[in-house]
Parts: sequence; structure tokens; C-alpha cells
Amino acid sequence: LDRLVSTSVEMLDVQVGSIPVPPAEDEVVIDALLGIGSDRPLQGWLKDVVISVNGWKNEVVAIDLPTGLLAEDNAANDQRAIVRADHVLTFQVPKLALLLPENGPFVGEWHCLPIGLDRAFMDSLGAKDLLIEASDARELVPERPRVGHKGTFGHALLVAGSTGKTGAAVLAACACARSGVGLITVCLPLDMQAVMNVALPEAMTIDDPFEKRSSHDGQAHFSAIGVGPGIGTSDGSVVMLKRLVQEAPAPLVLDADALNILSENRTWLAFLPKRTILTPHPKEFDRLTEKSATGYERLANARVFALRFGIVLVLKGANTAICSPDGRVYFNPSGNPGMAKGGSGDALTGIITGLLAQGMEPVSAAVLGVYAHGLAGDLTAARSGMDGMLPGDLIDDLPLAWKRIRASS
Repeated sequence: LDRLVSTSVEMLDVQVGSIPVPPAEDEVVIDALLGIGSDRPLQGWLKDVVISVNGWKNEVVAIDLPTGLLAEDNAANDQRAIVRADHVLTFQVPKLALLLPENGPFVGEWHCLPIGLDRAFMDSLGAKDLLIEASDARELVPERPRVGHKGTFGHALLVAGSTGKTGAAVLAACACARSGVGLITVCLPLDMQAVMNVALPEAMTIDDPFEKRSSHDGQAHFSAIGVGPGIGTSDGSVVMLKRLVQEAPAPLVLDADALNILSENRTWLAFLPKRTILTPHPKEFDRLTEKSATGYERLANARVFALRFGIVLVLKGANTAICSPDGRVYFNPSGNPGMAKGGSGDALTGIITGLLAQGMEPVSAAVLGVYAHGLAGDLTAARSGMDGMLPGDLIDDLPLAWKRIRASS
């Protein structure tokens, strides 16, 4: 405001109780009425002003938070009384409300501006909500020693595919192959194995995840197992998943139909091996627990769920939230709406399984996998646009995503 006074910009002093006149169509509205301090829905004159602003057709830039948007839970808020911003310039760190999907109409695109707050002091507060940055991904990406061989980088098993859903297995396997893993075996029905052999000749195939092998000890050594994309919920799939949960020969990633089976057998949750990775979208998570009224409530339930069962829960969507067993939540900023197509989740399962097979800790594999998946999607969207891009395009861009991550600082 002090700077504006010294410019030639015309200023209109609006008195309390009056409503500002609509600006010219080519003018930008700067919303700086209230910031992070709001703790209740707007009332009275301020509410009327916000409703009026939302009726204008101008581009709106909000400072810190859109006026009327509470920093965390907005379940009881009046959505008419929240500024619908096109851009939010928030200070130092993002606020939780900016990351929740239901607040998208008010947030538009947010930008975080450093204002010189003391980083050491902020770190000492022990925040449980964290935003993944490029430098975080760089620290997590596995190194590839010059003397390494295919055995060095792990052996992933993917249990995927059923009649009519061979594509889910192909997408998961192709993404896994581009994760850096050394070996891939895909378990799918015999009549689908030829499709896999053509689509991904680098993969081996079996039709029984417990199949005995010809190695000297008679059993294959899988370093991680991803289960669920396209397996269906037949009795055979149910029996197979129950046995995998009980025997857990390697760390597990459970997605899609594996989660649907779990939702029908909730008592199995208590027997999941610690730090198993679950990757539900919101509806799948609601089926595992109970229906949530808002994204804020669902996030709270997901945090408790991960703590209770000692697992890693990847709650997929815009700003995917990775909930760790210690109560921390990592929000992912990469990705775009062009990825909202069937098959994207199968690709994510393959990536995370491949990283887990390379010996990464489950939380790290989930965080890095989600970030790389989103970054690959961003690279695809930048080249081809969001409308026509496919999950297969994203998978093709994974090598460039890894290159970008390794080059980041």
C-alpha cells in the first residue's frame, strides 16, 4: 500500500459498510484484506465485499491466503465468502489449505515467496506436514555404482492383470522397468503372457507368485512385490492376496484391486507387514475406512491409518499425500490434470515397486516414486499438452525425469 501511494495508480478508499465499484475488465484485483490469521467464516460487510469481488471477471491475485479461506479446516466455512483467486502469493511455506483438493476453486495456482524467516527456528518446530522439493528427490534417488550389475539393482515382482485388464499389467511393468530396477518378473495368467513378452521383452513372466524356480534353493528371490493393477476380485485373487499378506516374502506395494479386496476383508489390515505401501485414490481409501466429508477429514484419517497399522499410505490425487508410520505427511507438488486418466495409478505402482526393489526404505520409495511420476507427467504435458497425453507417454518420459532429478540441486 505504501508503494502504491508513490505511484500513478489511482486508488479508491472504500469505507467500511460500502461495496467497491467493479474495476475495469483489464485490471488485476489484489486481494490483501485478510491473511493467515482468519479463524472463522466471514460475516457482515467483509462477506458482502468478497461476494461482490467473486462476481467480477477480473484476474485475482491473493496475498498469503485468499480472504475467507482458513489455513486448515474449511468444512464449516461459507464457500460464497471465500475469494476465488487465480494466483496466491503465500509467504515462506505453503499452508495446508492450499494443498487440499476441495480448495482448488479458491487457490488457482499458488506460489511460495521467501520472506526471510529463520529456517533453523522453523526446523526446530518439528512440523509434521512437509512439501517435497527437487532437492529432496535428488537426495533420495539411488546411486548407480560403476561396478553394479542387474542383481545389484533388485528383482521386482508385479502381480497384475486379468481378463480385459492386460493393459494394467503392461503399464505397471513398463513403468517399473524405467525405475532403474535390475530384474522384473510379472505374474499374470498364461493366456496374457505373450502380450507382456511383446510389450516388454525385458520382463520375465510367471502365472503363480509362489512358483518354485530352478535356482539352487528352489525359490525366486524377489526384493519387492507390487500387487493389484487389474487382478480383479475373484476368489483366486482373494486367496492369493491373503497368502502374500501372511507370508510376505518381500516388501509389498498394494494398489487397485488388492485394495478393493482388503476393503472387503478389513481384519487383514492388522496383519499387513509393517511399512507395507498402500496407494489408494480417495474412494479406495474411503472403502478401506469410512467415507470422509472433506479432503481435510480424509487426510486426518489417512494420517491416523498409517500410524495405527504401521504402513505407508499414498493418498493419490492433486498434491498426493504420502503418510508415513511416524505421523509425518509429505505433499507432492509435481504432476498435472493431464495425468487424470486410467492407467496413471498402474504406472505409479510400477515405479514405487521398482524403487522398493532397489533397497530403498518404503517412505523414501513412496516419496521419490510419487515425485518422479508427477515430474514425468509435467514433462509430457509441456511437450504434448494435457488433453491428449496418456499414461504411456508419461512412462516414456521417465528417463528424462530421472535425469532432471539427478541434475537438480
